[in-house]
Amino acid sequence: MESFLNRYRNLSVLLLVIGAQLLLLAYQVKNNQDVRLVRVWAITAVTPLANVLEVVRRNTIGVIEDYFVLIRVREENKRMAQEMGRLKLENQFLKTELQTADRAQALRAFQSRTPSRTIAARIIGNGTGTNSKDVLIDRGTTSGLIRGMAVVTPDGIVGKVLAAYPTASQVLLITDPTFAAGVISEKNRVHGTLKGLGQNKCLVDFVQNEEKVDVGEMFYTSGEDRIFPKGMPVGVATVVRDGKTFKEIYVVPASMQNGLEELLVVVEGKHQEIPTSQTAAGGDVYILPPPAGQQAAGQQATAQPESPLNTDADRLLKKYEKIGAAEGITYGVRGTKAPSFNINPDQVAKPAPKPVQPPPTPAPTEPPPSQHQ
Repeated sequence: MESFLNRYRNLSVLLLVIGAQLLLLAYQVKNNQDVRLVRVWAITAVTPLANVLEVVRRNTIGVIEDYFVLIRVREENKRMAQEMGRLKLENQFLKTELQTADRAQALRAFQSRTPSRTIAARIIGNGTGTNSKDVLIDRGTTSGLIRGMAVVTPDGIVGKVLAAYPTASQVLLITDPTFAAGVISEKNRVHGTLKGLGQNKCLVDFVQNEEKVDVGEMFYTSGEDRIFPKGMPVGVATVVRDGKTFKEIYVVPASMQNGLEELLVVVEGKHQEIPTSQTAAGGDVYILPPPAGQQAAGQQATAQPESPLNTDADRLLKKYEKIGAAEGITYGVRGTKAPSFNINPDQVAKPAPKPVQPPPTPAPTEPPPSQHQ
């Protein structure tokens, strides 16, 4: 190397000087974008090498880095999943506690406004029978419970105490096929017997086909069974149709809609009035009064309402009475003419009553003579 430099010393110096001058020119000269040429040359020379190094790093070191990053992400996802599960359990627990507090508050409010004396209880088990619908509660004879007591909730009746033990009691639910209770409808005051069907609905039996029951009508306890106090809600009639002997009325128990957990056992029952049916629901509604003629007719109809227990025979008897009154015929008296039952009694003019003759005035009588004359 030293012999080469010594031999071509002048040429080497010339090349160094030329290179130095080019660098100085490149440092001083700028292109049209105000960038020095030396910078452009340097970047142009380094870029291919940088691309090669980046490809090598991405295919070797980058893969390894991504692997460790994925491991950390997987661990983070696992931790987040565990945290989410814990939060879900905590949220469900808080919802359950809130629902329990709401039910307890509803029980206390119901206890404060009902005239009957009740004891709160909680369901601790279900019956083991195949078709039986019964539960176990955590109150027994030590709390004053005996067989035959009614079990209710603020929504409606639940059942009755079937057997009482020292620390627990067995409650027969209203959906059991062996259950029965006296009920009365809210609007038409129709009496019947509530029977369980082993399902989530009950049957109101022994209602005549002539009696009127509307779909959506509420049923309450009538107190005739001597178990449930009068006025306890039972459920809403969902199906009403005529049967072979009695109406088929299916009622959905109101107490079974939101599940059963906290109950009330009626220790000392007192009857209460059945609430009257509401003409409008869903808030206050302004309704105009009827016209004068319709208002008077409505007052007359209200003064003499037709009994919902009237049958077709009763209505036919009333028609015959009107016909007899219109034709002036007294039924059951011999010698009277036969009435025409095909006429409309409302279109026949009633006979004018006979004028009543005043009784004759008695003639004045002379006083008897005195004995002293």
